[in-house]
Amino acid sequence: MRFLTACLLLACSFSQAQPSPPPQQPYQASAPLSWELKNARWFDGRQIQRGNLYVENGVFVAKKPAKVNRKMDLRGQQVLINPLAEAHNHNLQTAWGWGQYADRYVDDGVFYAAMLCGDPAGVAEVKPLAAGAAAPEVSFVTACITSSDGYPLAAVLPEPNPEAAAAQKQIVLVDSPEQARQQWPAIKARGGTWLRLVIAHSERPELRQQLANFGRLGLTPETAAELTRLAHVDGRRVVAHVETAADFDAALAAGVDAIAHLPGYANTLDEAPEVFALSEAAAARAARQHTAVITTTAATALFRLDGPALTALREVQRANLARLQTAGVPLLLGSDVFIGTARAELHALDELGMDRATLLRLATQDTPRALFPGRRLGCFEPGCEASFLLLGGDPLADLGQVDMPLLRVKQGRLLTRLADVAASSAQATTSTADAPKKTGAKKKSGGKAKPQAKAKRR
Repeated sequence: MRFLTACLLLACSFSQAQPSPPPQQPYQASAPLSWELKNARWFDGRQIQRGNLYVENGVFVAKKPAKVNRKMDLRGQQVLINPLAEAHNHNLQTAWGWGQYADRYVDDGVFYAAMLCGDPAGVAEVKPLAAGAAAPEVSFVTACITSSDGYPLAAVLPEPNPEAAAAQKQIVLVDSPEQARQQWPAIKARGGTWLRLVIAHSERPELRQQLANFGRLGLTPETAAELTRLAHVDGRRVVAHVETAADFDAALAAGVDAIAHLPGYANTLDEAPEVFALSEAAAARAARQHTAVITTTAATALFRLDGPALTALREVQRANLARLQTAGVPLLLGSDVFIGTARAELHALDELGMDRATLLRLATQDTPRALFPGRRLGCFEPGCEASFLLLGGDPLADLGQVDMPLLRVKQGRLLTRLADVAASSAQATTSTADAPKKTGAKKKSGGKAKPQAKAKRR
């Protein structure tokens, strides 16, 4: 949600500069369909597999259903992938944002998302919308905690100052471990299974004395550790926003479950690139603690850095990603691009040189499973949820194929903007259990044809 106002202005200016497209119908979902996908190719997390796939009652099954609503022979040309997931955004956590961007998620093939700083009242309006069959599925964080001079107050307040910060209700403000314990009942009352903590420039306490930095800082390491302890005692999980490598270390010391932002995604204080470089020890600790890291490298483009500054940050990002991958740290795909989706992060990581198979696995398997644990997502085996995208070609060879889904299916339902197609999809059925039609036997040379019986009058 960094510089939310700026992002909204950017979105508005972009829309004003472009010709207005014709209004589109919202996505609708068909009834659950039975599918037979012959000669299919699909990405299994490592490579492309081949064979026949079958869907019944919203899941993949081992055998051909008795009745098939949609039979497709893919002839080994198109490729199926599971839908993408977005682990870090804020554009679906209000009713306004939902109206602007929900169909964009389906367009982009992003069926799963995490919104990391919603107000409980605003999220309550959105949850019924997110429950629709044609809607992206969303995990909401409704307890977003920072210091009384911390981020994102500078982004969400018209005039960021201590008085305005104290009066707002969207962000919880905590300045000490003692305050954390005092406010814990109110934090619990905001609901949700995750908390979001903000740790920003924790290694530079002198910044708190500078008015220019008001609303851009965050929790002290001690306060973050106490909030994490309280959350874990209560069975909740914690994701921490970080800026620098020192913040990353503080989040690990606190014991958080996930870290939002690869250090080096932004450089708002114009610091040396080394400030964002992760150590091997930090990467090893993150792996040992199973702390997931949400990448958000696409968000760097929002800051419009000049050539040398951008190049320096990208080099730090490459090094940090390589160090985390070498250590075995779980990575999650997230963009934090308010006017976009995970597809922006997919291409940003591709430009940084991440291996295509690894990248697609993060987008279609690791991230959805992290957002919705306990469900069988991101797979094509029997029992897996039958949600997939049909692409025109192999995304391992051409990642641009992900940008042009030919078909979107969610739990066996066809997603389409054409209401008549959604309504009629289940009407025409083909039975694969019917006995094959017998062809007439050839007459023997010189034989007499058997007279046909007269048709009975009905």
